[in-house]
Amino acid sequence: MADEFPFEISPMFEGERIRKDGMYAELAGPKSKGFELVRAADMSEVEDGKFTLIGPDISDMEEGSRYPLAMVYKIAGELVEADLESIVERRNHEFQNYIQGFMHLNQRDDVWMRVSKDAVEKGMTSFESVAKAIMMLFKNELPFIEAVEAIYITDEAEIDKEIDNARAVYKARDDRTRDLHDEDVDTFYGCTLCASFAPTNVCVVTPDRISLCGAINWFDGRAAAKVDPEGPQFAIPKGDVIDAESGEYTGVNEAAERLSSGEYDRIKLHSFFEYPHTSCGCFEVVGFYIPEVDGIGWVDRDFAGTAPNGLQFSTMAGQTGGGKQVVGFLGIGVNYFRSPKFIEADGGWDRVVWMPKMLKDKVLNDIPEDMRDKVATEEDATDVDSLRNFLKDKEHPILERWVEEEEEAPEEEEATEAAPQAGFAAPQMQMPANFMPSMPMTGGSGSGGVKIVLKNAKVSIDKVIIKKQD
Repeated sequence: MADEFPFEISPMFEGERIRKDGMYAELAGPKSKGFELVRAADMSEVEDGKFTLIGPDISDMEEGSRYPLAMVYKIAGELVEADLESIVERRNHEFQNYIQGFMHLNQRDDVWMRVSKDAVEKGMTSFESVAKAIMMLFKNELPFIEAVEAIYITDEAEIDKEIDNARAVYKARDDRTRDLHDEDVDTFYGCTLCASFAPTNVCVVTPDRISLCGAINWFDGRAAAKVDPEGPQFAIPKGDVIDAESGEYTGVNEAAERLSSGEYDRIKLHSFFEYPHTSCGCFEVVGFYIPEVDGIGWVDRDFAGTAPNGLQFSTMAGQTGGGKQVVGFLGIGVNYFRSPKFIEADGGWDRVVWMPKMLKDKVLNDIPEDMRDKVATEEDATDVDSLRNFLKDKEHPILERWVEEEEEAPEEEEATEAAPQAGFAAPQMQMPANFMPSMPMTGGSGSGGVKIVLKNAKVSIDKVIIKKQD
């Protein structure tokens, strides 16, 4: 695409994954730190094409090592405004993945990148070539940008000085939608930036529901659609209200069918269980249903431990992502916790039973005051039994949903049924039509497993009986 760079640049490389055995260096990510930030500026404040590096370059890095990385871009132009910062920032994700041998994941202060050994061998020895390629793409693909300057930081002390400022910018952007709600507008916005990773994903951005990646709010979507009508952010007419509480609209359903190529034709923006929003893979947090307590837990990318359901974030993210609509799992952006419509159709915060402490502390002021000490963390519960005990001790509202166990089972089943928990019977969960669950392989002593796919089915479970195989 451009002979001046020591690497190929093309959208065909967007899905490239760099595994550990092919990695030269890892940048930022869950075991380090970093961020990406775009700031609008006056033309006089931007030296077009200028690149500044603070800290070691790729050529100075040891093979197989890990380094922090922050990327700051200053953009200017007659049409450039602050509302476009998030949009350009998110395009950094797309454009860096155009570079062969360079992998970019996530967003904001959760960015995670890798450089491949092959790319370094072919000449990618400096961040300057990467930054100049991104600046070229910004100006080519986003014509409202007339000048752009890049500053890359790999010095950890310098990143420590700048990261709080970046987080303050993110917060200010998110706070803009606090007083604007879904019912106040007649247009929502869609985003297809994750289409290469999740081709059936339908990302709908509303005043009450930020993008799954957490980087684009309603104002950002509006600004992007205005300056780049053919771009990846576009208007979705809200249409008629089908169900205000769950957030179902005719316009969103029509967009869902179109954007998912017919895979999905209904989406409820504020429902966890019935026709939930699809999940891409860039989501900041994944929610998971815990049937033993009829509650919902949430876990974010920064939590390295195991949730009470026995799974880690990476496992649940793999089960949830890819643009699927999965009952019992849901990807969201952190700022959705602050929405007054947060999973409104399913009980809102009264249905939340567990979160990692760091995540809970991040959104603590947005949790209803009477619920703050009733949501468990890893310090309170590490498995279902300890979680159940915590919820009882705290008199969590979820107790009202629990069903007293039925009369003692008939004698012929008594010996074979799994013993129920005292005072609790597992809730009945009904899956909606058109739901196609992706079920993980399970195996016993054998070497194989069974994968069951149910499509256009409605499943209702009243009782599970476990029998020992003779």
